[in-house]
Amino acid sequence: MRSTFMGLEASKRGLFTQQSALYTTGHNISNANTEGYSRQRVDMVPTQGYPGIGLNAPKTPGFIGTGVEATAVERIRDKFVDTQYRQETSKLGYWSAKSQSITQVEDILKEPSDYGLAEALNQFWNSLQDLNVHPKDGGARAVVVQRAVAVSDSFHYMHNSIQQIKDNTGDEIGVLLKDANSVLKQIAEINFQIQSIEPNGYMPNDLYDARDNLIDQLSTYFPIDVSYTKSGGNSLPIAEGSVTVTLKVNGAAVTLVEGNNHAVLGNDGENTLSDGVTPTNIITGLVVKGINNQEVKIDINDFNNVGKYKSLVDSYGYASTDGSEKCFLPELLKKLDDLASAFAKEFNRIHSEGTDLEGVAGGEFFIKNDSSDKFTAGNISVSQAIIDDPNLIAASDSTNEAESGNGKNALNLANMKFNPLSELEGLIGQLGVDGQQASRLQYNAETLQQAVQQRRDSVSSVSLDEEMTNMITFQQAYNANARMITVIDETLDKIINGMGRVGL
Repeated sequence: MRSTFMGLEASKRGLFTQQSALYTTGHNISNANTEGYSRQRVDMVPTQGYPGIGLNAPKTPGFIGTGVEATAVERIRDKFVDTQYRQETSKLGYWSAKSQSITQVEDILKEPSDYGLAEALNQFWNSLQDLNVHPKDGGARAVVVQRAVAVSDSFHYMHNSIQQIKDNTGDEIGVLLKDANSVLKQIAEINFQIQSIEPNGYMPNDLYDARDNLIDQLSTYFPIDVSYTKSGGNSLPIAEGSVTVTLKVNGAAVTLVEGNNHAVLGNDGENTLSDGVTPTNIITGLVVKGINNQEVKIDINDFNNVGKYKSLVDSYGYASTDGSEKCFLPELLKKLDDLASAFAKEFNRIHSEGTDLEGVAGGEFFIKNDSSDKFTAGNISVSQAIIDDPNLIAASDSTNEAESGNGKNALNLANMKFNPLSELEGLIGQLGVDGQQASRLQYNAETLQQAVQQRRDSVSSVSLDEEMTNMITFQQAYNANARMITVIDETLDKIINGMGRVGL
């Protein structure tokens, strides 16, 4: 025979379960604006019906419900969408960093503009044309010297600025690896906490969110893959367990985090600072050490064009173990040096074929301001002797210029404007093409990431309208259970205090 108090127990369970759902709804509302928070819900299941199954079970027409219980508080998350999001984040990390590097260089080159190298050269050619008309005019000669100094200063500015971008990129690589190492350590620590909590039958949802946020951050730097290992013990079936993070490269997968163990990342190359991660010279790859006391060196060519790390290394410069190189900034500096060298050599050659106001053959107009045996954008300078005495400019093609004078050689020098200095045009043109491609692919990656983010938000983010509806639903269910307890109380009162008193 069923218990008279059975209904009271069923309603009590209802009160506790609806109360838990209300508290979870309040937690969701409190974290509606918390970045990376996944909404949570209480899983409700009916408790085992009466009577139980067995040979000695009483015979009744059917099972009678005994109430409800909360089996778990789980977060709403779609792992497939998470994987898509991280893949798109890795692509965006690569192209956004590349676009940023190219944009910085474009700001320095300032082409086309009124202040770049091309404009400085145009003004220099114009001053030589003026000198052709007035070869004996001291003012015209002084203008040529000042325009030449402006050209050399433009080369210096471009060289030093691009070199500074390269140095800053090296520092950024160091900061990225330090940040990545910190993220790996935090993921391992959260794994340890989760492994300690889950076997007791709990769901550490907020720890799951914190770990996923760190994994999202790591996916910006590297292409990664994620798998899970159950904690065992009394863990709930829906408990996630500890995460294993692996680095995806061509031909292999290198473990970065496994349980509470994590790897330490560093650069493989000729020189780094004392921190072991900030490069000062050519990079050859990534060093992964720490898991199982092993050290793995990954050639930079084994990385696909994803992840911010690969993009920064592409810009900074690397020498692969197979001898191949890809160095955006070093190649840019080399092209700029080649341009400066070709310009200085050709100008000096033509200048040496002319004569100055004294009829003396022209000397070197441009010189190297260091001990290098080659002109570069960083060492090209105007001869100090010509700066001190502009009359030394070999503007004439006649040894009798002191008597008659002409500016024919100045015109020859000015006509260099029509020589195919294709290095500058090619450099600017290729930079424009690369910049356009990087911007387009950055936009595409950003669009795809946002689309996946919207799908992710539609599953995991908190909707205040939905939570308010749930709050009313759980509140009414709570009130109904409380009312049921009142009804049962009145029934019991009649049974206990009213039965057996006929006529009273």
